[in-house]
Amino acid sequence: MAEQAPDNSLTLHLGHEELIIRQRYEVLSILNDVLIGIWFLLGSILFLYPSQEHLAIWMFIIGSFQFLVRPAIRLVRHLHLQRMPDNR
Repeated sequence: MAEQAPDNSLTLHLGHEELIIRQRYEVLSILNDVLIGIWFLLGSILFLYPSQEHLAIWMFIIGSFQFLVRPAIRLVRHLHLQRMPDNR
């Protein structure tokens, strides 16, 4: 189960362990960059095999799409929609 800590970190309970994720958007950005690297590396390797060229092209397309996700993550990090308390 996940819970939100007062310092805006995310805590995931995994059995007797807990995973604390601080700076969630920074972590998300890093994971996105790792995936971009994986797609482009695999795509590059697959281009060495002519029979796999079609799959290699799709990996480059996926990696390119994730390059578009990068600024979206940065933007979301700076914009937060918060519910206003009802002062009736």
